[in-house]
Amino acid sequence: MNFSLLLTALGLSSLLHFGIQKVFIYYKKFDDFNHRSSHKTLATRTGGIGVFLTLLFISLFYYFQGIDLFDYSLFIPLGIMFLVGAYDDFYHADFKLKFFLQIIVAKILIDQGYVISNYHGLFGLYEVPWLLAQLSTVFVFLVVVNALNFIDGIDGLAITEVLKIIILIEFFSEATTSLFPIGSIVISSIIPLYYFNFKKKRKVFLGDGGSLLLGTLVMVYLLNVLGSEFRLNPNHSINKTLFSVLVILYPLVDLCRVFILRLRDGKSPFEADQRHLHHLLLKKFQPIIIDIIVLVAHLFILFVAYSIF
Repeated sequence: MNFSLLLTALGLSSLLHFGIQKVFIYYKKFDDFNHRSSHKTLATRTGGIGVFLTLLFISLFYYFQGIDLFDYSLFIPLGIMFLVGAYDDFYHADFKLKFFLQIIVAKILIDQGYVISNYHGLFGLYEVPWLLAQLSTVFVFLVVVNALNFIDGIDGLAITEVLKIIILIEFFSEATTSLFPIGSIVISSIIPLYYFNFKKKRKVFLGDGGSLLLGTLVMVYLLNVLGSEFRLNPNHSINKTLFSVLVILYPLVDLCRVFILRLRDGKSPFEADQRHLHHLLLKKFQPIIIDIIVLVAHLFILFVAYSIF
């Protein structure tokens, strides 16, 4: 990967985040304050737009030069999920409609070859029937994408999770993955969001457009790990399926916990509330401290798991 490309993505995304927010502020398109908000200042849900446009512009530049940075067909599922999230940001789409479109996107990924057809010995399971492979892929897609969307409630948490997941997968792989170019561009384009997230005034949030876009990319990475071509570094013998679960452990734990609590109280599992782990930690810590706590705790658990397995 060309270092200048990463700098270009970093600079372009910074300009886009700043410029897009200016436009939204001009037209008074702000993030609403409510009882669940962790902020009390003017903010826009435009981070996902900046990330998507950065990826799109850079990809188009290389595409018209005949250079394949990555599989450009990934823009189909990524673009659909971005548009679904962006629509939800401004028009509050019904969750049933979002689920239906997410299932369609999962099927698109399956048809592109991203499918969980082998559990690589976890619980004694290896190759599974094609129907079960498709159904389990759709289920896991819904869980992973919505888990990342659910934790996007405080400054920096969701983008830190995405950065961590991509970096961990690339670090523990035997060789650079085919997704490394797109992952690198996305990492470069979300790094400026740390500045915009933690500003005291005029913040920029990912929004559902950003969280669903990044959640889909994370799912593509996980499906790539579970594919036949991916190899973990020979120095690490952990099961690939277990590794996939471990790298996304925090969002999964938070999602399961919240769903169980809501069902226990007779509420819809999709009804928003303040029961997420980050909401509990907000009572004692600032968002940046919570980001660090979650990051360190997760890396510690991953280290322990590697030591055991």
